[in-house]
Amino acid sequence: MRDIYVLGIESSCDETSVAIVKNGREVLSNVINSQIKIHENYGGVVPEIASRCHTEVINQVTKQALKEANMKLEDIDVIATTYGPGLVGALLVGVSYAKGLSFATNKPLLGVNHIEGHIAANYITHKNLKPPFLCLIVSGGHTHLVKVEDYTKFEILGKTRDDAIGEAFDKVARVVGLGYPGGPKVDKLAKEGKAIINLPLTHMENMDFSFSGIKTAVINLNHKTPDLNKADLCKSFEKAATDMLENNIKKAINETGTRKIALAGGVSANSYIRGRLDDLANKENLQIYYPELILCTDNAAMIAAAGYYNYIQGNKSELNLNAVPNLKLGE
Repeated sequence: MRDIYVLGIESSCDETSVAIVKNGREVLSNVINSQIKIHENYGGVVPEIASRCHTEVINQVTKQALKEANMKLEDIDVIATTYGPGLVGALLVGVSYAKGLSFATNKPLLGVNHIEGHIAANYITHKNLKPPFLCLIVSGGHTHLVKVEDYTKFEILGKTRDDAIGEAFDKVARVVGLGYPGGPKVDKLAKEGKAIINLPLTHMENMDFSFSGIKTAVINLNHKTPDLNKADLCKSFEKAATDMLENNIKKAINETGTRKIALAGGVSANSYIRGRLDDLANKENLQIYYPELILCTDNAAMIAAAGYYNYIQGNKSELNLNAVPNLKLGE
């Protein structure tokens, strides 16, 4: 089978990224232009500013990705782009650009689900990882527990009923005065604290998640007891949130019998969550997989990897492809 080169484009939120990946696993380039410094001034992502920034840099980022891979557009086999979920204006920049490239080069176009991309990041880091396995997707917009039955076939075992875990991290960070982006800052401060504050856990009979109760409890405690140790509060929040993740992973293992577990999404970079899952893996004799840190947050290499597996399954998109901001996994 000949080599297949996929050019991936990611613009769902505040990273403009273009990558070139060979055969779904080998990254030849992965250029990421982050807007974090811009949005820090506003305490979070401003959608209109994000869209404008994508428009300003996407052409240059593409040129840089091709240069780093030592390739030309005519060498590319497929153009894959995130078309949802995400911010509609930001998504439209990447989708429109990809459609233009596809039309100009007569190369196949492939719309990729952003969540599917996060799962595929593990294929880049772990060259021998193959389905079936369980995947816990934890990010700013999503908390999903999924059985990956095949490269393009997924069964959702559980998902959040309210806040995503990353959203809860960001709100806790804001309330204790850490600012944006919240996840890494909470993780850093929590290392100085102890999990000595009892926070409510939401227990579901199924494998769904709920983080609004724990988030509200942290906010209320912070307001009522302003001199409370912020490091202890962050550590206690981190522990309680991870307890919920671990409880559902155990349920999924018992229900499916699958003992391979991958993490995906920006929150999968959290050192405490990784440490807890390492401990669980050692106790329960599980195989655990994490993407390397650069592949946890939004990037185009994961989109190209997911695009490759969709392409070899015979999937492709038409030039009327549109952004779908509320796209669900499996749609």
